Amino acid sequence: MTDSKTTHFGFQTVDEDAKAGMVHEVFSSVASKYDVMNDLMSVGIHRVWKTAMMDWLAPREGQHLLDVAGGTGDVAFRFLDRAPHGRVTVCDMTESMLVEGRKRADAVDKADRLAWVTGDAMALPFADATFDRYTISFGIRNVTRIPDALSEAYRVLKPGGRLMVLEFSQIPVPAMQWAYDRYSFNVIPAMGKAVTGDRDSYQYLVESIRRFPVQETFAQMIRDAGFGRVQYRNLTMGIAALHSGWKL
Repeated sequence: MTDSKTTHFGFQTVDEDAKAGMVHEVFSSVASKYDVMNDLMSVGIHRVWKTAMMDWLAPREGQHLLDVAGGTGDVAFRFLDRAPHGRVTVCDMTESMLVEGRKRADAVDKADRLAWVTGDAMALPFADATFDRYTISFGIRNVTRIPDALSEAYRVLKPGGRLMVLEFSQIPVPAMQWAYDRYSFNVIPAMGKAVTGDRDSYQYLVESIRRFPVQETFAQMIRDAGFGRVQYRNLTMGIAALHSGWKL
């Protein structure tokens, strides 16, 4: 008999203890081409989604944002464009993703307002009630135990702080979901092979989207972590969704 627990890695069943390392390998492999692939896979729509995220988040001067799984800095830079006197701590478990973020021109321009920290979403290396806002974009589905990550988000937010999650989701129209599945499974891994030389990592990323909870189930997980005023908005017919919650 064994006490080991299992979880999913795409469509595979793996030991919980092994998943973090496997996810780390995926993002280490694709780090240098991660932003390019985001543009190609979504035909640039991920930029529209991140703009919608900032519109709803409404950054204010003086706020301190924790952006988890935000290694390349895309969300951090957008936040600081809207709140030039704010601060952002970018936390990512994959050092090579943080290296790519630091290389970007925006990182140089905003260096005095940015911190880059290697850390695990399930055990954040920050004190209680440190941040005004917490964001995670296309990262929470890769966490081994999502409830633990949401509990950590609640812990590190100040009272009155806000969580916002941008993640791929499920299209509520079956025929459209079928068409999207055909694109995802047939085109994206091949594109990943052509651009990054790594088909398997993008096969995993596609599979991980299908394993992620539907919108209302994930909203309930946020409520279970202690957040109030939980809402979500579908983006592009539900291909992605924004979830918001407050530490009241």
